[in-house]
Amino acid sequence: MRRSGAPFTTRQTLRLAAAGQPRESCASGTGLRGRAGGGVAMSHGHSHGGGGCRCAAEREEPPEQRGLAYGLYLRIDLERLQCLNESREGSGRGVFKPWEERTDRSKFVESDADEELLFNIPFTGNVKLKGIIIMGEDDDSHPSEMRLYKNIPQMSFDDTEREPDQTFSLNRDLTGELEYATKISRFSNVYHLSIHISKNFGADTTKVFYIGLRGEWTELRRHEVTICNYEASANPADHRVHQVTPQTHFIS
Repeated sequence: MRRSGAPFTTRQTLRLAAAGQPRESCASGTGLRGRAGGGVAMSHGHSHGGGGCRCAAEREEPPEQRGLAYGLYLRIDLERLQCLNESREGSGRGVFKPWEERTDRSKFVESDADEELLFNIPFTGNVKLKGIIIMGEDDDSHPSEMRLYKNIPQMSFDDTEREPDQTFSLNRDLTGELEYATKISRFSNVYHLSIHISKNFGADTTKVFYIGLRGEWTELRRHEVTICNYEASANPADHRVHQVTPQTHFIS
């Protein structure tokens, strides 16, 4: 689906430090948490928008539990999901897949007119969003900035001029192991999530292979309201009384 509206900003190239140089501290913004196997701590970057910074060594989950942790893709209304500025229509849906299939590079989305992508993600209930994984290519097409908006259905690129609910500076993630922790207090009642990939590392287009969502899902409950009208006293004119003449049948 091609984008509509004017571009959000002129692309600004964001270069990270050379690979293998760990960052020594976390910014005040929410950080990312590496989830590499074997308990290996991964270097973490910075993000913006408040919250704490949690690193790889803080908590490790067994591999068999990770698929369950990132099961919110099952709670997405895929028929209504939109990806604006995708080069191939419908390809944006393919990046929301099981965690175990994240390395399947046959399914990906690539931007069309420029480096921006905008995902409009409706859920089938209310979600408490706790973390996001963004997996890209090992080149400059990897996203470098992600902006989150909650509960703005049918969001367009023009709408991204408003202040996001949270912004993240991204590191390159080629294996789907880095999780960006959200501010749970802000994302505790989400029925629609918009993910704006606003920048990459300098390429003309952006490519994404996997987006993992971790959190809790609650079913929407629709309450039926029954309206009853009560009369203080009955109005005879409103109530017709049918006289029934009894008939007697004799059987001989």
